Amino acid sequence: MKTLRDDVQRRTTLSASFRSVSIHAAKMAGGVRKKSPGSPSPLWGKLHTLWQDKHLVLFKTEYTLLVVSVLWFLEIGINVWVIQKVAYTEIDWKAYMDEVEGVINGTYDYTELKGDTGPLVYPAGFVYIFTALYYITSRGVNIRLAQYLFAVFYLITLLLVFRIYNRTKKVPPYVFFFVCCASYRIHSIFVLRLFNDPVAMMLLFAAVNLFMDGYWTLGCGLYSLAVSVKMNVLLFAPGLLFLLLSEFGLIRTIPKLSLCAGIQLLMGLPFLLENPMGYISRAFDLGRQFMFKWTVNWRFLPEWFFLNRYFHLLLLAAHLLTLLLFALRRWKRPGESIFELLKEPSKRKTPAQKNTMVLILFTSNFIGMCFSRSLHYQFYVWYFHTLPYLLWSGGVKKLAHLLRVLILGLVELSWNTYPSTNSSSAALHVCHLIILLCLWLAPPLPSAPAETQEHTTVKDKSQ
Repeated sequence: MKTLRDDVQRRTTLSASFRSVSIHAAKMAGGVRKKSPGSPSPLWGKLHTLWQDKHLVLFKTEYTLLVVSVLWFLEIGINVWVIQKVAYTEIDWKAYMDEVEGVINGTYDYTELKGDTGPLVYPAGFVYIFTALYYITSRGVNIRLAQYLFAVFYLITLLLVFRIYNRTKKVPPYVFFFVCCASYRIHSIFVLRLFNDPVAMMLLFAAVNLFMDGYWTLGCGLYSLAVSVKMNVLLFAPGLLFLLLSEFGLIRTIPKLSLCAGIQLLMGLPFLLENPMGYISRAFDLGRQFMFKWTVNWRFLPEWFFLNRYFHLLLLAAHLLTLLLFALRRWKRPGESIFELLKEPSKRKTPAQKNTMVLILFTSNFIGMCFSRSLHYQFYVWYFHTLPYLLWSGGVKKLAHLLRVLILGLVELSWNTYPSTNSSSAALHVCHLIILLCLWLAPPLPSAPAETQEHTTVKDKSQ
């Protein structure tokens, strides 16, 4: 009996000990579980969220920065491959070098400056920038170095464009593949042709970034510098004027317009002192005639009609009328007088709209492209990077993602058809018309409230 009792007591003691250890282990496990949710680092949490949303990375705008960063680094390799493997094509580079060499040799009369392709027809900013490139590339002989410099211009332009898209969050990230990697024509314009158009657009997008950050004076200065490289940047001018009046009113807009004009005057001064009319007529020749064989957008017209002066006047009238309609009906609030823009912002009923800045600038330029007298192949860069923004800003809900991508593809195909055909130029106009209609049908700005609101005036950060 004693042995039996001892055995039972021993088993009871062992069972109690086992329960105690189990309870202690359970408490420890519970403690670990309580601490586990807070233990992962913020980076791990972001990576975990990214993994969970991996199927949405290409569609959710909050992942724009991630996608464009990957594409930008990919573009470095693409540009190096294009420069090394694809043959360079001489079109205007040698002419550019001949033109600036004339200035270096002391010729300041614009009517006497010319290259292989004809007379110098760009403002003074072009001369200064390409003079620098002339010296850097051993008088324009080192073409390979020039190509790598333009690859740098391309990458800078992409950074500026991607920053605009990242700030606005308008376009799904998968579209940016078509903005950079998929466009043969744009790579060709930058690193295989070395046109001056990319330089002008790089400066323009830098100015747009400054406008978005509130540095209006500095932005206007950079915008004027872009105009001095090539006049196509003036297509943004109506939209910029509308924004300046909206932000500052008439009185405070005048100094900024004076700055733009002053930069043009200062840069052109050596040439203006030599032959003012020669410089103005060559550098800012708005009536210059284009050759029919290079047109991308009007190939389906007879050549005699394309060259007709009345056709040009008709396009100009349509351009100005469309700008006016957009300014009156799309860019300002319904029920608000256009003359409100002339007032000081503090004296208006409603403050200026901030979220339409990029749309107004890009739309202004796009309208100019739609009614251009002639588009040549290098002109594609004038609006290529703005097309996704315009398409995804339109007001047609039935224009699905696939249809928007198809429009981008058709535009690309039209610009890659060489020489242009009746079908390619007609298709380009159809795409332009669809985009323009979508922009017109976009929801109008909220109506201005009846009562007067007090709001702070806009401050220019550069002042």
